[in-house]
Order: sequence, then C-alpha cells, then structure tokens
Amino acid sequence: MKVLMINGSPHAQGCTYTALNEMEKVFSKYGIECEIVQVGNMAVRGCVACGTCKTKGSCVFDDVVNELAAKLEQADGLVLGSPVYYASSNGTLSSVLDRLFYSSSAKDKTMKVGAVVASARRGGLTATYDQLNKYFAISGMPIATGQYWNGIHGNNADEAAQDEEGLQMMRTLAENMTFLMKSIALGKENYGLPEKEAKLHTNFIR
Repeated sequence: MKVLMINGSPHAQGCTYTALNEMEKVFSKYGIECEIVQVGNMAVRGCVACGTCKTKGSCVFDDVVNELAAKLEQADGLVLGSPVYYASSNGTLSSVLDRLFYSSSAKDKTMKVGAVVASARRGGLTATYDQLNKYFAISGMPIATGQYWNGIHGNNADEAAQDEEGLQMMRTLAENMTFLMKSIALGKENYGLPEKEAKLHTNFIR
C-alpha cells in the first residue's frame, strides 16, 4: 500500500513535518510505503479556470501539480498537512490542491482514504481542518479520523515535539487510516467499488 503525504509548510522540517513524520512511523510499522512531498516552499500559481484539463487530462501548467496527480493515482491514501495562516491553510497548498483536484477530476478517487493534519502556534486549527477535508468530501474519498481534530501545537519543530497529545493524535490517526485502507482493500476485492450514476450538473439561476 502507498500513502502520499503533502507538506504545505514552507519549512522542510518544521511543525507540520513533525506531525507527518510521526504518522509515517506508524505506516512504516505496517509496511505501508510513504512519500512526503513538500510544496509550501514552491511558487505555484492558482487555477485560472481555463478548462484545458477537461480535454488534456492534466493541468495546463506543467509543474508539481501534474507530478502529484500521477502519484495520487497510484496511492491508497492521501494526507494533507498544513500550517495555519489566518485560520486557513498555506496559500501555496490551497493553490496546489485547487488545481490538483480539479485537473484530475476525471481520474476516479473513490475510496482513496484522506486525512488532514494542521499545525499552529495557538489557534485556527479546526478551521483549516474543515477547509482541507472538503477536497476529500467532493471526491468520494473516505475521511480518516483520530481521537480529536487532528492538530499539533508549536511555534517550531522543537515545540511541536513537546506536544505529547498532538503526537498521540498523529499516531492514532495513522493507525485508523491504516485500518480503513486495509478494510477498503478487502471490500474492493470482495465487492468491488460502489455503483455510480451518471453525474448531474445543474446551474442555480433564476
């Protein structure tokens, strides 16, 4: 099994990485392959609503977004990690995810397991948690939960490493995500994926 982890922090080994790394230890215990891709230090533009991806099958801007799309296609789970910026995720991560999920919408993500981790000095964790989980909910991806709203506190990696409850949350989340991915794999083997109707698109106008 494979888990793709996206680090939205501009700091390669900061608080967000500390949380993701704690999860990775659990995944490794079960032989699950992990890859952490740091995007928070990249200059990534947002979606320009050109619609090219609908015919091309990939984003018109050929950068890390298309690389992540290929990795996500092969993954059983996706973990999104972000620092809190004004009670929301890092702007670069938001740009990456807008383009990633929209440009790869034709590629079925049904039953890939998603999980969110947020890090903050003090507040804004739950707002960021809610924001990022919406990418999964719109894509038919089950959302893994832990023992609380998944977050870690600290102003730097050393402080985050002292947040014992936060680290425990990460381990619990990884355990639950592992169980969910394995259960879904068994379900797919025995029952296949849920049947889908053709999508309906309506525009709400007067």
